[in-house]
Amino acid sequence: MQGHPTSRITIPSWAWEREHTAEFLRRRDVQALFQFVRQYGGASQMAISAATGLSQGRVSEILNGRKTVTAFEVYERIADGVRMPDTSRMMFGLAPRNPGALTGHESAVSSAVPSLPAQRSPGPGEVSNVRRREFVGLAGTALFQATGGSMLDMDEIAAALTRYAGASRSTTRAASSLRELAQRTHSAKVGYQACHYTAVAKQLPELLRNLDDAASGVDEDDVAQVHALRAEAYHVAASLLLKCEERGLSYLAADRSMRAAEDSENPAVVGASARAFTRALMRERHYKAATELATNTAERVDSAMDEPTPESLSVYGSLLLSGAVSAAKREDRGQALSLLDEAGHAGERLGGDFNYQWTAFGPTNVLLHRVSAAVELGDAGSAIDYARQVQLDNIEVMERRVTLFIDAARAYQQWGKTEHAYHALRNAEEMASEELTARPVVHQLINDIRTRASGHLYGNVSELAKRVGA
Repeated sequence: MQGHPTSRITIPSWAWEREHTAEFLRRRDVQALFQFVRQYGGASQMAISAATGLSQGRVSEILNGRKTVTAFEVYERIADGVRMPDTSRMMFGLAPRNPGALTGHESAVSSAVPSLPAQRSPGPGEVSNVRRREFVGLAGTALFQATGGSMLDMDEIAAALTRYAGASRSTTRAASSLRELAQRTHSAKVGYQACHYTAVAKQLPELLRNLDDAASGVDEDDVAQVHALRAEAYHVAASLLLKCEERGLSYLAADRSMRAAEDSENPAVVGASARAFTRALMRERHYKAATELATNTAERVDSAMDEPTPESLSVYGSLLLSGAVSAAKREDRGQALSLLDEAGHAGERLGGDFNYQWTAFGPTNVLLHRVSAAVELGDAGSAIDYARQVQLDNIEVMERRVTLFIDAARAYQQWGKTEHAYHALRNAEEMASEELTARPVVHQLINDIRTRASGHLYGNVSELAKRVGA
């Protein structure tokens, strides 16, 4: 049964903005939603049925608590039927109709400063009691519109990385000021966290050249700041190259980031760059060295501060998380869990989920790394249990949000739940398609899922593979 003109339901905007409304939307409590529609929209069961396409009997059973909703497409139909505004759709776990809803603009701007979430941790009763089947149906919010495409062209980045001493200075464009360099570095960091990899790949070559030139052309008082910016820019380059499996170049970029960070003489910057180097070591399967680098640098950052700052605490905790994943990769369960617990304490001390020093660190990121570590340890059931505890609206950084769904897909694939793995990847694609198009490791995962699929699922996975170039 489809909705028709007479089934139009109108609910005042202020009713959607009530705190009680936000609470049941975050729980995906359809029973409470229908009660809300009846109270504020004056809608009968028949009107709700006509608007949502559900039978009146089904609406009645949901209102009486005898039936629940688990299918993603039903959530979509209900949201459309009751004309749910975008802010409420996102609380409900659905993508907004207008991609700029989160920013308040008609279109999302990649250079926007990342906002900090509220300084709070979820209470015991707030953790979503979502079943495994429901988890893969969670729709990510399209914070930014990612562009599709094939594998990224890294030739220009390679040329910038191999521009050694004696090479001519950049003549394409001179940076007008240190402030401009800082703004462009900031834009690259924001773009990376938003999964705008194609745009970032185009920004980086000239930015790296300009920053290298500036290191020998600024006043002595500004040298440390230039090196800190170089460390951040090379960090972005290393992270992007790692995603694209450019191992040699990523190692070179990570080393450049680390050296620039040391020249900045800022322990927090050194710690941030060590995270990139840790990942580069992991990619080469040097897990012991990666774990030692992460933990030793974390101790260095911690001891450098008489009183920890939010930045130093975030870097410290993030290094522990990197070390935990590395330990899990070499199947050292005890060390992995110990480092995760220690990072958890750091997240509690920080008091919430933030993005200091571009770490996206906090209690939620600790939970995300518990998912990753469980997958590396081959503990698929625990990975999904952790994933079910994650509150998506606490994840401000798109790259982190998409990684959760990719980790969930890996866990479901380990578990033999092929269809669930496919749906997790579809959600990731809806959120940020470039995360799938740019990463060969995801291509391999898609092809692994396809080998186990059959019937309609095989066709769906094949279409996904074609879209992302797998």
